[in-house]
Amino acid sequence: MKKDVKNEFGVFGERPRVEKKLFHAKYIFGGLAVFLVLLLLPVLPNLGKAVPPPQPSLDTAAIQKLKGKDKQCVADTVWMRSYHMQLLGDWREAVVRDGKREVVGLGGKKFNPSLSNTCMECHSNKSQFCDQCHNYVAVTPNCWGCHLEKEKKVTKAEAK
Repeated sequence: MKKDVKNEFGVFGERPRVEKKLFHAKYIFGGLAVFLVLLLLPVLPNLGKAVPPPQPSLDTAAIQKLKGKDKQCVADTVWMRSYHMQLLGDWREAVVRDGKREVVGLGGKKFNPSLSNTCMECHSNKSQFCDQCHNYVAVTPNCWGCHLEKEKKVTKAEAK
């Protein structure tokens, strides 16, 4: 049975049959294999290995000097691990926008809402306390642009 193809220009002969063939299949699949090997090469040696979470050091001179009730932080450890950046942002807003210079922490203890003067007073070793966790989760907080570490000395520009 001959089937003619018709379109807006008229009647044509039978539609030609084209053999479905994948040209250069060996090169295509070979290239895909090489691509996948190169893509997975950095991942395969570490597959199934987990990096242990950091254990920040709380053993600073300032913490050791504090006695029982005074050893209390602004909030409990589990909450601070998850929400410390939100707390610092809220403190910044309260100080800058509202002029609020005192916050009440756990147990009714009052704190100065300041990263440099409140947090870094006890957690003074930034490399052992802050940097370990921030490096583990691959974040770079923008706190240290303004809030300098107490260990660093800021040099003043001298006019010549």
